[in-house]
Amino acid sequence: MKIQLVMGSAMALILATHTGTALAQSQDASATADTGAESGVGDIIVTAQRRKEKLQDVAVSATAFDANALADKAVVNLADLQNASPALSISDGGITQSINIRGIGLASNSPSVTAGVATYVDGLFQPPIVQANSFYDLASVEVLRGPQGTLVGSNSTGGAIFINTQNPQLFDGVGGYAMFGVGNYDSIQSEAALNLPVSDTFGFRAAGFYRRHDSYFKSVGPVDTKAGKLDEGGGRLTAMWDPGSFQAVAKVSFNDRDTGGYAYRPILGTPYEAYRVGDIRTLSFDTPVANREKAFQASLELKQELASGIVLRTVTGYQHKRINALNDVDASAGPDGIAEDYFAGEKEYTQEINIISPTDGPFDWILGGYFQRNDIAIRILDDQGGFPTDIIGGNQRTTTGLFAQGNYELVPGLEAQLGARYSTYKATGYGDVTIGRDIPGFPPDGLAVASLAGRHKDSLATGKFALNWKVDPDNLLYALVARGYKPGGFNSPTSNFEKERVISYEAGWKSAFLNNRIRTQVSAFYNKYANFQFNVVEPSTGFAGVENISTVEIKGVEAQVQGRFGGFGFDANVAFVDSDLASVTFVNTRTFGGATLGPQCPAGVPSSPPICFDYTPFIQTTGGGPNLYAPRWTFGGGVEYEFLLGGEATLTPRLNYAYVGEQFTYIGYSPLSDRLNPRGLLSAIVTLQLNDNLKVEAWGTNLTNKDYITGQLNSNEFYGAPREYGIKLGVTF
Repeated sequence: MKIQLVMGSAMALILATHTGTALAQSQDASATADTGAESGVGDIIVTAQRRKEKLQDVAVSATAFDANALADKAVVNLADLQNASPALSISDGGITQSINIRGIGLASNSPSVTAGVATYVDGLFQPPIVQANSFYDLASVEVLRGPQGTLVGSNSTGGAIFINTQNPQLFDGVGGYAMFGVGNYDSIQSEAALNLPVSDTFGFRAAGFYRRHDSYFKSVGPVDTKAGKLDEGGGRLTAMWDPGSFQAVAKVSFNDRDTGGYAYRPILGTPYEAYRVGDIRTLSFDTPVANREKAFQASLELKQELASGIVLRTVTGYQHKRINALNDVDASAGPDGIAEDYFAGEKEYTQEINIISPTDGPFDWILGGYFQRNDIAIRILDDQGGFPTDIIGGNQRTTTGLFAQGNYELVPGLEAQLGARYSTYKATGYGDVTIGRDIPGFPPDGLAVASLAGRHKDSLATGKFALNWKVDPDNLLYALVARGYKPGGFNSPTSNFEKERVISYEAGWKSAFLNNRIRTQVSAFYNKYANFQFNVVEPSTGFAGVENISTVEIKGVEAQVQGRFGGFGFDANVAFVDSDLASVTFVNTRTFGGATLGPQCPAGVPSSPPICFDYTPFIQTTGGGPNLYAPRWTFGGGVEYEFLLGGEATLTPRLNYAYVGEQFTYIGYSPLSDRLNPRGLLSAIVTLQLNDNLKVEAWGTNLTNKDYITGQLNSNEFYGAPREYGIKLGVTF
């Protein structure tokens, strides 16, 4: 019986059971660069606190990129952000991506656990499935580090990521851009946008993309596979009406992504290790794997500015995400032959309302309310391996929040900031795990052996207090204490676990030097993290469930610098994170594959799965260790120089480097099976700008062709892309 093994990969799906509270951002105020003096660093405008603000004036640890900066750093999807932002790690779990900031986020693939880092697209919280979509026609990306317990909400214990797409430009006339590129692995990249102002108050913007590449892997198993390929396309239509004091922005987008199935291999040190074949670019499957992901999103933002300067704002959103996959559970042609037919679907409905004061006095404020409902359905059918195991069910999750934040200037330059939020969370589930469908002696639909049903409710007040001192126009000092939480949940009708809570203390300094030619950010933080949620096996029953296993202490420092001297530009970032997960006693499932083996056998009774199993040899106690997915060091940066070629032509070569330190993925802390090795990746781009409308780019990523693991799921591991390179032609009009 492989119930637990099948449930593991399957249940990463109900991770569609995340909850979140959307930061409905003003899209006409998304982070953009104001270039300022030619020889200086341009201002980055962010909207993380609902208003247009310079990043250097916001008392929060953050990294922000406009569209050009994203392209310069070869950021084309969410996972690439870890190569450009300190203290951020994003690991591949196939069905979901585990996003962690400062060692806080998501460490368990249980569907009962919500994420600690919330991601938003155009102000809408993103369910955890179908997040690997390609970026296109973006205005900005903002990465906020540390608990965001006021404006963002209940599950932003580690931080938040905001992805903002472009709005129509009403005063620039008809225009747009187009890009086409080719590269190795028969890759094709294409992207285009058309800006169409109908009048000086109303306009449309249409954007779309298509990307493809062959698989990075060779298939040598009994079943040929194209796992790891990419065939992806999508589009977005935006309409904006802006007659004056009122603004309405409506967006509709879709995405269709086909990867040919998950390209993974058994982890060394696990029972399936013996079935690994060749190097990391070799797959040997006995299942014709497949994977198709689709997403639809619609949003409507309305803003009305009153005569008093107060702004009333609402954001309404709807999303529908789906995954259809056929998976080789043991990632091999081994004798178990475990395959699963997998479906996950999630619909999300959101509504946020804001009342925002003007900022022309000593006191300004924001009030808001939030509602979110997620409806999740799953269907996982295992009809191979000789014994059908089915997981059919789902859940509904509801999150609400009331929040307020005020800023008061105590004396010129010294501001006190106080924010508070009261969040509620409710989850209900239904469904069962059944075995033996259509097998004589079992009920026609199978025998229920585990329940997916349950109920959970919790609530908490969170918030932030900060003192911000604008020493002079070029220097900001701040100190804050913030509280965040992510909800608890249920494993079954009789088993619940409690919410996680984090208290964070932080101090920072933002500065500019040499007439704005150099900008810096430096911060230090200390986090106390309680009720760490993790998926463990309970020996008395033999089933896995989430428990609050430990406390965590996390402390560290971060620094960022940007510089611009004429044609020469550079940036660098570094983060040191020291985390300590307290000692834990648990059953190490890595050593026996995670199958459901039955309850603990009575003393003297030998193991006889699934009747009973002796877990005693597999119980271990850790002496403590780093938190999971918490690299001790992350650092990187880039340099570029713009050469003037005469006329309008310029040539700009740029070189980027990014390092992510080792990370542990499981509390066993095995250097063989529970660790992602450190990696340093080198990328480059050379841009020939012929004139204002035409450019040619040559690019390369992972230039040293490094082999590295990007994530683990149950007994399998995923790998990063090899060296890629190509050329692109871009036209603006």
